[in-house]
Amino acid sequence: MRKFWMLLLAGWAVAAGAAVADEPVLEGVERIWDAAPHNAFTDLVRWDDKFYCTFRASEAHVGGNGKIRIIVSSKGKNWKSAALLEEEGVDLRDPKLSVMPDGRLMALMGGSIYEGKELKGKQPRVAFSEDGETWTAPQRILGEGDWLWRVTWHDGTAYGVSYGRAADNESRGAKLVKSADGVTWETISGMGTDAECNEATLRFAEDGTCYALIRRDGGDKQGWIGQAAAPYTEWQWTPCGHRLGGPEFIMTPHGWWAGSRDYESSATTVLAALTPTTYEPVLVLPSGGDTSYPGMVWFDDELWMSYYSSHEEKTAIYLARFSFTGDANGAPSE
Repeated sequence: MRKFWMLLLAGWAVAAGAAVADEPVLEGVERIWDAAPHNAFTDLVRWDDKFYCTFRASEAHVGGNGKIRIIVSSKGKNWKSAALLEEEGVDLRDPKLSVMPDGRLMALMGGSIYEGKELKGKQPRVAFSEDGETWTAPQRILGEGDWLWRVTWHDGTAYGVSYGRAADNESRGAKLVKSADGVTWETISGMGTDAECNEATLRFAEDGTCYALIRRDGGDKQGWIGQAAAPYTEWQWTPCGHRLGGPEFIMTPHGWWAGSRDYESSATTVLAALTPTTYEPVLVLPSGGDTSYPGMVWFDDELWMSYYSSHEEKTAIYLARFSFTGDANGAPSE
């Protein structure tokens, strides 16, 4: 099985190599957690000289009382549980971690209420920690029906894309929101997307330009790459040519890199080269079935990426590590 995945990885790298200045090299993949029947929807940060990885622990992909597990490791090995966040009668999902301007960790998550498999309500939650282990109780933010999927802090302000449906099940579309404290949020504007845009990651360039990678489930289902200058009310969008699921991206000295679910033949998790107008899958990770939702960290001159997959016995959490063949800032190695 390992030989199969390495051959597949090599094939993808060759196919995309002409478009990639600094080629990523997969240094290793490890399964780091599988305690629950279903472990999924990851995120990853480096904080206080440690890696923190978060994900949902539950019985299945949908329904039940999902809990948010946070695990910790200093070097990306020998992970241990740091915290378990839960709310009675609520399925907590899609956790994301971020470091606040005051140095605390913030956990963002969605809270869904089900009767059996029928969704009856949803609203985002946040929790906060000063040590990574003791957390405040999840508290509701925004409004009923909103879903704030990920936030990015820039110049002391948290920005994110909220989406959802009204009580009549009509899509509200995507809107850009911001907060100074993670609790009180205000809408900046709509983003000029169609009604079926949803999961989105935002990143900011040094000049303040905001870039977005967003999933779309309507029309041709291609994801979009967007950009906007401050105050982020006018967006330009480019179709990326691929369907996305759980999109994440990071700006590194070796270019922009994205992680997402890929649907070309069967569901897998991929690493893709990204620019303001292009998205090109380069490597497919050991993955399959119920998979994706990566978190990304640049640390010690390597790209670290958490994700989940169900290709080995059960749905579990994995950590991949990449080096790059080129020098920093895209200069090729001699």
